[in-house]
Amino acid sequence: MNDTQSAVGTTAGSPDPEVTPKGKRRSFSAAYKKKILAEVDAAAGTGHIGEILRREGIYSSTLTGWRKEREAAVDTAFSQKRGPEPKHNPLTAENEKLRRRNQRLEEELRKAEIIIDVQKKVALLLGRPLPPVPENGTS
Repeated sequence: MNDTQSAVGTTAGSPDPEVTPKGKRRSFSAAYKKKILAEVDAAAGTGHIGEILRREGIYSSTLTGWRKEREAAVDTAFSQKRGPEPKHNPLTAENEKLRRRNQRLEEELRKAEIIIDVQKKVALLLGRPLPPVPENGTS
């Protein structure tokens, strides 16, 4: 055996008999899909859909997927609201957070005032009045 032949016996000039491990996935443009769907829709009553699929080398499941994509695109197009997009104010979330905090603090203040009133009444009942609290908040 010479150097131009391999152990299998192929010559250097012949094509490689090895099969590629994975085929390349085909991709179709939107215009092509639209054209094929139009052809298939026109051939729906005549029974020539299989002929179109064989000619183009596509499966019926591919056609079904394309129909679903078309329906989703139509639904999306008709469900869009008109007018400009609403502008989201970045301070809205912070304002809502501060409102909730303010409400919580007001509730705590109301509970504290009730407790202070009860303490005053208990002190009066026991004969030990509490000293008056200064108005400015300092002790």
